[in-house]
Amino acid sequence: MLHTREYYEDMVNTPRNPSHWHALFLDKSVPFNPDAKAAFLYDSSTKSRQFLYPVAKVLARLSIILMQLFKIVVPNLINAPKTLHRCLYLGMKYFITPEANFLILRHFYLGSEVLRFIKDNVDGASSIPMNPLKPLAVKDVQENMFLEHDLNLYNFIINLNVAIAEQGLQIAVKPMPDFSAISMGAIPFSSFRNKWTNVIDLATAIELFTPAYQFYLTDNDFWRATNSLQLDEVIGIYAATIMNCPEKLTALNNKHPMIPLPTYGAAFRLLLHGFSTEVLHAMLVEAKVTAT
Repeated sequence: MLHTREYYEDMVNTPRNPSHWHALFLDKSVPFNPDAKAAFLYDSSTKSRQFLYPVAKVLARLSIILMQLFKIVVPNLINAPKTLHRCLYLGMKYFITPEANFLILRHFYLGSEVLRFIKDNVDGASSIPMNPLKPLAVKDVQENMFLEHDLNLYNFIINLNVAIAEQGLQIAVKPMPDFSAISMGAIPFSSFRNKWTNVIDLATAIELFTPAYQFYLTDNDFWRATNSLQLDEVIGIYAATIMNCPEKLTALNNKHPMIPLPTYGAAFRLLLHGFSTEVLHAMLVEAKVTAT
């Protein structure tokens, strides 16, 4: 069962024992899709998140440090993205919660829409190539989905700024933005497996997946992927400039990408990356609703 907004909307508050998650769900200070917010909060409230995550975090980060030492000697010994994504698919399908799978697939989907929104609202940028990732089932991640997502982000920023420099394009305020790239309804995902083994929460899964990501990729690929997690602020500035709402960047600040951070903290930054994408997309949905 995927826990969506009804789970928290139907919850009865007990004044002497209020729910932390209930309070956060009802709070609307940060834009967030209600179903995604409910899934995120429910997933964060599980026993896995409370008890397994602290242990997984320590072991995974130790593994990353040891693997980094190994990669100093043989940085390109292993380069198997297909094997990596097969492992990620099996882990997602059989071991992580439906809520976590829902949020992971949403991330790829929403990320593609946000990049397309920016392209659509930069005059003259129509020739910039795009590679939208819109998976509808867990099995779709086997198509190098995680790696392609990172490459899309870098290539979009590079291609856009080359066009700005060479063609004189400009990211500027759009009084009437084009919201055609931003979807508003529920994404038609296939049902998510929910057996007794599907108990690992999103944060714990990311901690465990990160060493696997490092092991199966070259040192350069892993380094590039971890640095991409700090580009949320760049994308946020582009969107906020178009929308003329710099104050909305509060929840999109993940420190400056020109200052690289240690790779052992990549899992937490990936969690923030997913959160930032949800907030930015929800902000655009709200603006689209207002504009119609």
